[in-house]
Amino acid sequence: MKVINVAGARPNFVKIASLVKAMKGVPAIDQVLVHTGQHYDQSMSEQFFDDLEIPRPDINLNVGSGSHAAQTAEIMKRFEPVAAEIRPDLVVLVGDVNSTLACALTAKKIGVDVAHVEAGLRSFDRTMPEEINRVVTDAIADLHFITEESALGNLQREGISPEKIFFVGNVMIDSLLAHREKAERSSIRTRLALNGDSDRYALVTLHRPSNVDEPAVLEGLLRTLDSLAARVAVVFPVHPRTQHSIEANGLRESLKSPGLRIVDPLGYLDFLHLMSHASLVITDSGGIQEETTVLGVPCLTVRHNTERPVTTEQGTNRLVGNDPRKLLEAALGILDGRRKNYTTPKFWDGRAAERIISVLLDQYGPADLRNRARGEPIAAGSNGQRFE
Repeated sequence: MKVINVAGARPNFVKIASLVKAMKGVPAIDQVLVHTGQHYDQSMSEQFFDDLEIPRPDINLNVGSGSHAAQTAEIMKRFEPVAAEIRPDLVVLVGDVNSTLACALTAKKIGVDVAHVEAGLRSFDRTMPEEINRVVTDAIADLHFITEESALGNLQREGISPEKIFFVGNVMIDSLLAHREKAERSSIRTRLALNGDSDRYALVTLHRPSNVDEPAVLEGLLRTLDSLAARVAVVFPVHPRTQHSIEANGLRESLKSPGLRIVDPLGYLDFLHLMSHASLVITDSGGIQEETTVLGVPCLTVRHNTERPVTTEQGTNRLVGNDPRKLLEAALGILDGRRKNYTTPKFWDGRAAERIISVLLDQYGPADLRNRARGEPIAAGSNGQRFE
């Protein structure tokens, strides 16, 4: 069985890591790892490969940045000859970035099946580029691997057959659990002078266009962080997009509290260490909503919607929008001890990649493996749960 695994942006690397590792332990699977180069600098790409112990990509398309249309088109242009030469049985795609959509379209147009990991997640906000990527990828995918039960209803409403849907858990959580002990050895808190037993801090990430591209919105959020830093240390690894907006709009002066630590983007292990020990995480990232849920760390999401509702229903996550007053009020409430009870969602147990591989062998593997897989229940064990 020949598989192309595709990664392109930082969230993809975390998700693909557990799949690559698990596939390498299965002789029946011959995998090729393709890096599209959507994220291409050291802090956004290579450091993650090192931290997550992902082997260097077999192929790097070196696409780089560009508008959504230009980047998607360039990935398609460069991925097509690769897929045509390898002729895989399956292209495995994770997440919702431009690389996901581009490689899904390319594979299907040359007659190659597509598996979408993290299928069915919906914010129902078509102004988000990621939502478009998710919807289109799911519409043409052959296998849909879902992380939470809300995804089932979303896919069925869009006409996806239940026979194509498998509830396997969350590969991002596979990576978190596999690297949590190693992340504990990070010295990042010492480097940021946050290593005292009594030190409390908030960890912040902001990168979505709705929060960082509009100067008035970004200024309000930055002033809120500055106010919060008067109460507790605030660590803010600044995404390149956010950094550009801060500089272009002259907003650096909004960040002047001595309690605010502005740092460059961090590697996976350093960030996981900081997240694990934070009193509070403020973010607009989808993946961080999931990671904080498993870690039991309070999370305030600076958005009006989420494609991961299980994190608000069962987890530690709370949606607060981007109103500065509401954000500060919610943050101070958490620091004063008002926290949500939480539970870990079903199948977020570090075995999602195992379940995915069991399904792939059932669908595409050699005859002896297919027969053996069919003889086992497709349920909560090593296999994914099929909805029928």
